[in-house]
Amino acid sequence: MNERKHICVYCASSTQIDPRYFQAARELGRLMAERGITLINGAGSMGLMAESADGCLENGGEAIGIIPTFMIQEGWCHTSMTRIIETDNIHIRQEKMAEMSDAAIVLPGGCGTFAELMELITWKQLGIYLKPIILLNTLGYYNATTAMLQQAVEQRFMRLQHADIWRVASTPEEALEMALTTPEWDRNIRRFAKI
Repeated sequence: MNERKHICVYCASSTQIDPRYFQAARELGRLMAERGITLINGAGSMGLMAESADGCLENGGEAIGIIPTFMIQEGWCHTSMTRIIETDNIHIRQEKMAEMSDAAIVLPGGCGTFAELMELITWKQLGIYLKPIILLNTLGYYNATTAMLQQAVEQRFMRLQHADIWRVASTPEEALEMALTTPEWDRNIRRFAKI
């Protein structure tokens, strides 16, 4: 396993959520800074995106934001990021976020976060994305999601091997440790993509 120095944090932009989600996001950012790990996210100026980036930046870490032009024009960009990468569209943004990181930690979020998570899972199932995918299950947020995925396995829409595509953590500390120690996915698992 190569040393992992860049982790993408996928998460909500909502500001109307339980404060405990903000606390977990900020804590994850702090822990990443202390371990010398660069945080990569969607460069949002609100919600858990901003909170995790601020937790990292305020503790001497680096945060890279990847954001489409239209979001910058809307004023949604976190301008204090260490580096901002502007993309033509959201699809390139998601590809770049996955490409530049060594692992993914997925915090609670809405439709955008779910779309990113499902895309990563699909890519990993196909052997395109081989990196760890960790769900930070703050307040049990992802219980229903993991139950749905498990149901897909049990009803044979996915193979049993595919249940190892993601891991679930309860705390920021556990999520970071899993992101750093989970082995990369075996590209040869692609032969099981067709069920």
